[in-house]
Amino acid sequence: MHIGRITGATRNLGAPQGWDPDKDGTCGGLPIRDEPHSPGVNRMVSSWLPTPEEIALIQAGAPIHLLIVGSAHPPVAVSVGVPPRDEEHPHA
Repeated sequence: MHIGRITGATRNLGAPQGWDPDKDGTCGGLPIRDEPHSPGVNRMVSSWLPTPEEIALIQAGAPIHLLIVGSAHPPVAVSVGVPPRDEEHPHA
């Protein structure tokens, strides 16, 4: 998967505190859009674009895996966005 550019991005997340690129690998920036989830609770939305090979695997029935680094699992959700319009950046 490739990191997309989420429509309406509000900030760019970097590597977490204590991340060691030599030990942990590269951790690039992640554009996110902050939006309200419920009163007083924020959610961060990012955009991910499957490669042609991944699209073929998904079409063949392969599952989509969500990987969380660490030992505590935060609340997460996976959804599908809308296709970008021709005049917009293709990474919605």
